Amino acid sequence: MTGGATLQFTSDSPESEGPRRYAHAFWLSEPGVGEIRPVPLRPPGPEDVVVRTVCSGISRGTETLVFRGGVPANQYAAMRAPFQEGDFPGPVKYGYLSVGVVEQGPPQLYGRTVFCLHPHQTAYVVPAESVVVIPDAVPIHRAVLAGTVETAINALWDAAPLVGDRVTVVGAGMVGCCVARLLARIPGARVTLVDIDEGRADVAAALGVDFALPADAAEDRDLVVHTSATSAGLQQSLDLLAPEGTVIDLSWYGDADVTLSLGGAFHSRRLGIRASQVGVIAPARRGTRTTTDRLALALDLLADPAFDALLTGVSRFDELPEVMGRLASGDLPALCQVITYDDEGAACSA
Repeated sequence: MTGGATLQFTSDSPESEGPRRYAHAFWLSEPGVGEIRPVPLRPPGPEDVVVRTVCSGISRGTETLVFRGGVPANQYAAMRAPFQEGDFPGPVKYGYLSVGVVEQGPPQLYGRTVFCLHPHQTAYVVPAESVVVIPDAVPIHRAVLAGTVETAINALWDAAPLVGDRVTVVGAGMVGCCVARLLARIPGARVTLVDIDEGRADVAAALGVDFALPADAAEDRDLVVHTSATSAGLQQSLDLLAPEGTVIDLSWYGDADVTLSLGGAFHSRRLGIRASQVGVIAPARRGTRTTTDRLALALDLLADPAFDALLTGVSRFDELPEVMGRLASGDLPALCQVITYDDEGAACSA
């Protein structure tokens, strides 16, 4: 039996004739301490949907930073997730990679499997406009990557890579791997994924890109995308650029200091660093795309089975407090850990 099944109130199970009144959610009670809490569900209105969660994904970089209390005080507002409750550093309910089935809502959504930027919770009530239907060609387990692929899309809208570009992605985490896979689909592009973990070479191969350890990375790149969230990674990203090139930096450093050496070729080669962040649509597409458009595009792109290489572990919902702690400490070396909630979600491990 899965964690979701053991934690649901009997009166609010899917078999009950009455409306769902309660759910369970993962909360960070204080930095480094997570727990499962019962939460009341508000009565749904005519423009709402009730979603029963099937599986969710852990966005490892951001969520483990939140778990250890690493969000700077001056970024509390900027770092809020769409359906976050509580405040940093805790207690706070945080997360944004959720897949579920609509149990109640408009006829066009009833019974459909949807993605929502919602924290880890067994069920929830949100406005219908906050969910996006998952295409039939996308398996439910892979759909948890939609928020991460959306980040990668926004980054490429910022970066504007060209046909035949030589591109390096520094940092083979979830975001870096998604960026690398999208870049690999550009005609003639030569894409290299750089990471200190040589075990990520297998992931790079599955994504259809080259792999290099930092010492072996090629220079004079037309574009470098940085996702490692380290000073060393950002410094190397600059060092790999061709003259007048720009690093697109997707890293979220939290409260960590970043140190760079800019006294060498940074000025003479006219190099640049540009931040890319998914909170707003990239300027190149801001007038023609909405966040819903961007998320729908991400789900369409997830029909690509190569993204399965990022799904490296499966755990039950009731294991989340322990799993998050192990991810934060590095004891659990995963890219995307999938969380399952019921028998349907358990199929994610297949």
